[in-house]
Amino acid sequence: MLTLNEIEVYYGNIQALWKVSLRVARGEIITIVGSNGAGKSTILRTISGLIKPKRGRIEFDGIRIEQLDPDEIVRLGISMVPEGRELFPRMTVLENLQLGAAYVEEAYAQTAQSLDWIFNLFPILKERSAQLAGTLSGGEQQMLAIGRALMSRPKILLLDEPSLGLAPLVVSEMFRTIHQINQEGLTILLVEQNVRLSLGISQRAYVLENGRFVMEGPGKELIENRHVKEAYLGL
Repeated sequence: MLTLNEIEVYYGNIQALWKVSLRVARGEIITIVGSNGAGKSTILRTISGLIKPKRGRIEFDGIRIEQLDPDEIVRLGISMVPEGRELFPRMTVLENLQLGAAYVEEAYAQTAQSLDWIFNLFPILKERSAQLAGTLSGGEQQMLAIGRALMSRPKILLLDEPSLGLAPLVVSEMFRTIHQINQEGLTILLVEQNVRLSLGISQRAYVLENGRFVMEGPGKELIENRHVKEAYLGL
């Protein structure tokens, strides 16, 4: 479904990614784990078209996308929930959600059905639909960010640190929802520092260090890997 082949990315003269290759099959949850500054968010931003790679190729459903603009990539079926959520704080919950479908013709035609779906996933958003996004709690804002991304009816959802800054109880609920969305058929590429929870729901995972993948394997096997335990689980 999605493949990256030897992607290299630079910020000015500083190289951020070194020959990064990965594959995501339809229906999978794939997790990328790594420390701060390893390049995890750079991978998602490159897939989304926000950063153009200097070398390598990205294919999605057989179409090369590494030089496409972000709006073209969204229309092909890739939607990202960025780190920090990037909501429109002075717009209501409902307006933020509607904006998620506004620029994808097929998704716009399904706005009413999509809203029902989102409100079923996150009932609190229905209660808060007339409330300004900037007044929501951190957990509610993350729900809204995910809901807005889902409104475009993506084929694959990119999640960048969805648990960042959230209380443990909210984090657990967030991961249950991510797993539920996947069970409903949506492919997910997840970047996450909560290694235990993210690997626990992933079919496969990659470990990124200093812009390079150093390990790949089934999520539940990597949890038991000695290096992963020492580096990311504090064991």
